[in-house]
Amino acid sequence: MTDKPEKITVFICGSALRGQPDNQNLQDADFLGAAATAPIYRLHAVKDGWHPGIYEVETGGISIPGELYAMTPEQYEYLKDNEPPHMYPHAVQLGDGGTAIAFLYPKDLIDEYGWPDISTHGGWAAYKAATV
Repeated sequence: MTDKPEKITVFICGSALRGQPDNQNLQDADFLGAAATAPIYRLHAVKDGWHPGIYEVETGGISIPGELYAMTPEQYEYLKDNEPPHMYPHAVQLGDGGTAIAFLYPKDLIDEYGWPDISTHGGWAAYKAATV
């Protein structure tokens, strides 16, 4: 009897959401449902809206809407390898008290380039819909 590899729970809040252009990067991972972070993050439009950048803050954070997926280690590695430059995996706190892995973006680079804070748009998909 062989053990199945343990799945990794990943929080998606940007261009890999259902209906967004990079959803195929999830490679048929198991969709677990809608979710949101605890209200301790900010959301920015990086590189002229090419992808989102989120990071944790001590004050002034919001709850970022997204989706949870259960990924095999192979699916996770593929996703990680296809993330934009500078994004890095890190555990995020979810609104329900749980945690998941998400891909964050360095706040210092957001500040350096002055990428806009889009936290009030209601998430990445809402921001993209409003800017089309």
